[in-house]
Amino acid sequence: MYDAFFSVEGNTFISFHTSHLIMLFIYLIGFILLILFSTLKTRSSYGRIYTMIKWILFILLVMSEVSYQVWSATSGIWILSEYIPLHLCGIASITAAIALLLQNKKLATLTFYIGFLPALLALITPELPYDFPHFRYWKFFLHHIAISWASLFLILTSSISLKYSSMLKSYGLLLIYAAFVGFIINPSLDSNYLYLRDTPLSNTPLDYFGDGMLYYVNLCLVALAVFSIQWGIVRFFKKA
Repeated sequence: MYDAFFSVEGNTFISFHTSHLIMLFIYLIGFILLILFSTLKTRSSYGRIYTMIKWILFILLVMSEVSYQVWSATSGIWILSEYIPLHLCGIASITAAIALLLQNKKLATLTFYIGFLPALLALITPELPYDFPHFRYWKFFLHHIAISWASLFLILTSSISLKYSSMLKSYGLLLIYAAFVGFIINPSLDSNYLYLRDTPLSNTPLDYFGDGMLYYVNLCLVALAVFSIQWGIVRFFKKA
């Protein structure tokens, strides 16, 4: 049982098989519950439930990342070029945990844009080598579910008004970060953080973004579209 959970070998993950669909269903249930919870701000139990959800999400985010680092190190496979949390969801996990802890509105806004839909898209098209019951299976899904839920929770439970200018600022920060990773981090470590040097090994929408400069242009355009969609969704529901 220990080897099945922690070994560097395991069953190959297959997208949209039972183990994948179950996690997507869990995500959907949690998403609906968060939406419903956000409508209960006048209830006396709101504060207690809010605190409970906040700490559950915080613990999930922190423990997912810490356990992943410990597992990769103790398994003898940890390397700088692969295991630093520099991918978009890794950064969103860090900003989400800090925003939950400090209740910082600017950080919560940034987290929403880089964490809500990006983590959901990762859940739909996982780059995951191991299937249930491996540790990596649990870590991947629980971590990305927590990232997306926390990103939504931060917005739904606050008085933050998402302005288009805040979306553009978040997008600008993402471009600056991507440039730093693409021009400095990846060449220095011979890494592929943010998938700026190559597409993931698994089949993802990035496979259709083309090659060379076209790949980067499409990355920028799709990121802007995703940010705009998120802004539009929240604006629509807050006006409804």
